[in-house]
Amino acid sequence: MKGIMNWFTNKLAPGMQKVFSNPWIAAVASAMQKILPFILVGSVISIYNVFVRYIPSLPDLSFVNTFSFGMMSLIVAFMVTYFGMVELDHPKYTITAGLTSVTVFLMALCPTMATLLKNATTGKTELTFTDINFLGGSGLFIAIIVGLVVMLIFHLYAKLHILEDSATMPDFVCEWINNIVPMTIIYLIFGVTVFTIGFDLVEFINLIFQPIVNLGQSLLGFVVICFLYVLLYSVGISAWSLNAIVKPILMAGIAANAEMALAGGSPIYIVTTETIFTTALIAMGGLGGTLPLNFLMLFKCKSKKLKTMGKICIGPSIFNINEPLVYGAPIVFNPLLMIPMWINSIIGPLIIWFVMKAGMLNIPAGVNNISRIPAPICTWLTTDDFRAFIWFLVLFIIYGLIWYPFLMRYDNQLVKEEHEKELLKKEF
Repeated sequence: MKGIMNWFTNKLAPGMQKVFSNPWIAAVASAMQKILPFILVGSVISIYNVFVRYIPSLPDLSFVNTFSFGMMSLIVAFMVTYFGMVELDHPKYTITAGLTSVTVFLMALCPTMATLLKNATTGKTELTFTDINFLGGSGLFIAIIVGLVVMLIFHLYAKLHILEDSATMPDFVCEWINNIVPMTIIYLIFGVTVFTIGFDLVEFINLIFQPIVNLGQSLLGFVVICFLYVLLYSVGISAWSLNAIVKPILMAGIAANAEMALAGGSPIYIVTTETIFTTALIAMGGLGGTLPLNFLMLFKCKSKKLKTMGKICIGPSIFNINEPLVYGAPIVFNPLLMIPMWINSIIGPLIIWFVMKAGMLNIPAGVNNISRIPAPICTWLTTDDFRAFIWFLVLFIIYGLIWYPFLMRYDNQLVKEEHEKELLKKEF
């Protein structure tokens, strides 16, 4: 075990931190974090819609969701390039590059979500958008790729240092030229690709990423995603580092579920942020199912440290915030508590997968990031299913049984250490 811990400390943690600090990955990760307010706005409406089911006379507010969460890909197209310029240290290009990315993203979508219609009044042929789904979660992969390509071209141009420190031209003229040149190159590349050649970028990008999405939406992908979140967390690496890779899969899943539900169908994609985090079934009390651990610390532990930490952390734990517990117990780099946390991150997803597949619990049908509401209330609101209370209790017991033997051993170890310290104090 010591050799494994050394590998985690000296090899895995530094290696993962190096990967996630890469400016290209960091730009996507930052973009995923910055769309959270728009997701939360959509979440408010999703909660509201739960009550609409029981009170049909309430007004329809779905337009709020349409123009917040429903515009997510449009926002990401800007954010990826904006943060890319920040990460690559090109502050002069942040806004221009971001806005270029937004407009090019719309250009890339034209063959898929736009049609040419003849205006009855003017007689002119106009481009009209007839489908806005790709502006939401459905277009997330396209937005990220477009943002990265725009980021790359601006980065390559910026490295040429054209007209920098020019003595013959005013600064504002140099700035205009240095924005116009990369913008023109980008518009020509995408314009020729989409309109002249007639190449459907959306279909191509979706074709490339479909195997990744399929894997992510499989049972294996579900378990791997949940385990990686917990693995990184337990070795002191922010689990949110994975968002650059995982978040597009999760967002695409819930967006597809929302479209199916709106069309009167049944959601089929289990691997979503809502299932992993918001239901508080897999992330019960936080990643790794730590809420039962907190209760065991309160009522079963004898060591002063664990009983005190149990009292301090119970408030945040109820609201599914477990950083105080993870770093205070600690679980991080503590083999006796890391192992049950890893086990929970595998057992929980396996149970939820088969329960939802069997129709014994509703699959989340709408964007919902309300995990800070105490469970199992958030569990019910996210699934719109009263059976959520039963499955919450079942998983609470299972997680508790997994935590118990490891925690008791750790508690005995701490009791012994505390007793030895007391004896030393008496001697002096």
